[in-house]
Amino acid sequence: MASKPKARYRDTLNLPKTDFPMRANLAQNEAKSQKRWTSEGLYAAVLEAAQRRADDEGLAPFVFHDGPPYANGDIHTGHLLNKCLKDFVVRTRNLAGRPCAFVPGWDCHGLPIEHKVLSELVEKGKMGKIQQLDEDTRRIAIRRECARYAERYTKVQAKQMQRLLTLADYDDPYLTMRPDFEGAVLEVFADLIDQELVYRALKPVHWSIANQTALAEAELEYQERVDPSVYVGFETADADAACAAFGLTAADLGGVAPRLLIWTTTPWTLPANRLIAVHETIRYALVRLDGVPVILARARLEAIQGKHGGAAEILAEADGSQLLGLTYRHPFIDAPAVVDGDGDASTVWRVVAADYVTVDDGTGLVHTAPGHGQEDYLTGLREQLAPYSPVRGDGTYDDTVPDWLRGLSVWEANDRIASRLRDSGHLLVEEAYPHSYPHDWRSKTPVIFRGTEQWFIGVDRPMPRDGQSLRARAQAATTDEIEFIPGWGRNRLHGMLESRPDWCISRQRAWGLPIPAFRLADGTIFLTAASTRAVAAAFRRDGSDAWFTSDPAALLADYDPAADPDAPATLRDDPDAVAALTKTYDIFDVWFESGSSWHAVMRERGIGYPIDLYLEGSDQHRGWFQLSLLPALGVTGQPPFKRILTHGFIVDKDNKKMSKSLGNALNVDELLKDFGADVCRWWVSSLAYENDIKVDLSYFQLAGESYRKVRNTLRFLLGNLADFEPATDAVAVDAIAPHTLDAWLLAQTADLHDRVVDAYDRCAFRQAHLALFDFCNDTLSAVYLDAVKDRLYCDRLAAPRRRRAQTAMHHAARTLISLLAPLLPHTADEAHRALRGTDAGPIQADRFHRPPAVAADDAWPAVLEAREQALKKLEDAKAAGIENTLDAGLDVPDGPGTLAPFADELVDLFGVSRVALGGDGDDGDDGGEIIVQDLRDQPRCERSRRRDETVRERGDGGLLSDRDAEAVGVA
Repeated sequence: MASKPKARYRDTLNLPKTDFPMRANLAQNEAKSQKRWTSEGLYAAVLEAAQRRADDEGLAPFVFHDGPPYANGDIHTGHLLNKCLKDFVVRTRNLAGRPCAFVPGWDCHGLPIEHKVLSELVEKGKMGKIQQLDEDTRRIAIRRECARYAERYTKVQAKQMQRLLTLADYDDPYLTMRPDFEGAVLEVFADLIDQELVYRALKPVHWSIANQTALAEAELEYQERVDPSVYVGFETADADAACAAFGLTAADLGGVAPRLLIWTTTPWTLPANRLIAVHETIRYALVRLDGVPVILARARLEAIQGKHGGAAEILAEADGSQLLGLTYRHPFIDAPAVVDGDGDASTVWRVVAADYVTVDDGTGLVHTAPGHGQEDYLTGLREQLAPYSPVRGDGTYDDTVPDWLRGLSVWEANDRIASRLRDSGHLLVEEAYPHSYPHDWRSKTPVIFRGTEQWFIGVDRPMPRDGQSLRARAQAATTDEIEFIPGWGRNRLHGMLESRPDWCISRQRAWGLPIPAFRLADGTIFLTAASTRAVAAAFRRDGSDAWFTSDPAALLADYDPAADPDAPATLRDDPDAVAALTKTYDIFDVWFESGSSWHAVMRERGIGYPIDLYLEGSDQHRGWFQLSLLPALGVTGQPPFKRILTHGFIVDKDNKKMSKSLGNALNVDELLKDFGADVCRWWVSSLAYENDIKVDLSYFQLAGESYRKVRNTLRFLLGNLADFEPATDAVAVDAIAPHTLDAWLLAQTADLHDRVVDAYDRCAFRQAHLALFDFCNDTLSAVYLDAVKDRLYCDRLAAPRRRRAQTAMHHAARTLISLLAPLLPHTADEAHRALRGTDAGPIQADRFHRPPAVAADDAWPAVLEAREQALKKLEDAKAAGIENTLDAGLDVPDGPGTLAPFADELVDLFGVSRVALGGDGDDGDDGGEIIVQDLRDQPRCERSRRRDETVRERGDGGLLSDRDAEAVGVA
């Protein structure tokens, strides 16, 4: 009995064979790849290969710099996004032939680590003993605990980032706490001193009560908060003068002194009031409000009357210029606690002009406390008033305030002050005021503005080098010298630079890089560029702990006062005076350290400057981007970066910020375990990263499904190339006719290469992702591979048509694998080894593969359009019982002869057994429709399942087509 047709010829088919499995098992296999890459020194090999190509082709290196994440805790989905995007850059540049070194870094100093370490010391009962130590020993004890903590998490995060398959110099990362980095930061500081940008001043700064330190703008978070809003009347001290400003006399008011009505949401700052500011051109009204004469902006009367509820009578109006110089009495202080200027108490409690006064809210009269606000400070400075602040570092009042406030915290004082004003009749309106208020980013507690002595970098001071200020230079660079991706980043950074204050760079903590300032015997501060460079040399030798373990003479061992033109006379005249110096204990803002990494890493290691690209989250316009730009411009005169790329934040599917406390955070270790790094990276590459990015577990599941389609396409290619040896089996590409499917595929592959490489050049990773997926899903799977499957399986092994298809597929596979390599490094490596052998060099050390140029026929779009029409007709034919398209033939109209050159490809392309060309279709003209022919009554080839005209019984008793009979060797 003859064998069943399906079994009879199964062994004669050229079925796919590959070790590239359908199931990826990424979590297990990626770890093996990572281990192999590490043992083989992949990072160094990639750089060496790229450098050789660059030398041969005259290509410049691509200079890329890692903004340091904070060494505190495990990585989160924000790191996943950021590190994958950076790795795409590193891998694409090296594959493009531009060597791209990448040194990963960590920000190790600062309050978050110190805060965590101190909390742990308190929990362990060790803090009491540490507090009993002397200043230097206590700080060293804390610093060493912090250093251990930071070192532990740099290792934890490095391991996690490598699990993301990132390619970087993990053997020699940069850490901001390392001696060489610390010394390099001080050298940047010294150069800024040379440019006369560094100064120390008593100024109001953002102050964290919880952590008792100054904070920079980049260390703030804005949260909604409800504060008391109070409208307070300050009695004018000279009723006659106040009335005269409005063309009235005191008698017109019955001898009652008018009150200057101010508004504030910080009643706790009222003890520090020194001035009331008005705008000279605003129109002010003298109003009898419920019987009390008050002065306020005319434009604000209706709003305030609505809050007060009393009757209002306008008595007179005057411009703000008429109010200047009026004096007033403080509502609960009899005499100023601190006498300013020439010693005359009249220098305070008077009305002055200020351009920032508006009528958008409030009263048009601004309560001014120079020790508790930036604008207040500048106004006080102009009026020669010191920034008086009666608030201590812990947020309580000192002894310069009335006794009923002493020792109270500022938050307690709000209610106490409001109650006092209410009782004295000075409080006109009180209400709750919800608003966005700055909070300490670490403790999540509200901050205050508080006048303290701090170190600053001035953004408006002209530099000796060119007479320009940092602000002007930075804005010019932002406008003309830096490229922004996305483009809106330019206006964002420019606007922030326009409004930013001088940079407060000092902090009052232990864990950080000390500002190398000393105090002379007379109490004055000693800090010069030369002394800073000497301390930098000491730090390079011994690390910044030397500030706490060494005396001033040792720290300044390389300092020669006689050679320093900026040295104070006491040091130049007396060599022994150095020994009499005392150390100060301010440390640098951590942003100054990371903001100096362009020098401490990129210039120090000879990687390159300026840097081609900085890539971070959009919050870094306020942080690392801006605070790298300023010192770099001060030191080098040029921006540290040529291009800035910013990505959005990770949020949940409801657009809420992801955090552990909200319970909506995804664990990266779990994501890698469940999906693998390649799927996570594939998801990242699919994102429109310019805006905030929604994430949910289901999104990774979708990415996994998309990844499997790509993987299965690779598997089909590899399986059908198992018997193909390029050196002996490949067909000459220039011999491939333009009208063949293979010419079409090669042209499509070349186009894919060009589009993806261009997208990579522009960091348009989503465009690259979509092009690659569409190529796999449509160009290959839906069209080409479906069409050539018959010839691959059924033609004899070395048939010219089959080898031609394999030649095209081999180029397509090489190109696809190389283009996927930056996004899917493990999968691409796996496919590369399956295609070219395990002895092949690493795909990452290769170059993007572009297939040889082949001219595909210009009529291919028309052919593919005919295919779409044919597929629709075949779908309709299912209703007539033709389920298998190989049971059908097609009559295809081709009056113009467009399809005729493609006749040999149409049967495979349309997926049928026969195609007849030349008829006009059923409506008799050139635009006729395709007709489906039912071939179910025709003999079917037992091997290929086709019903072409050559199928007949062969010598072995089987029904075979001519092609299949030849393949199995029967007549």
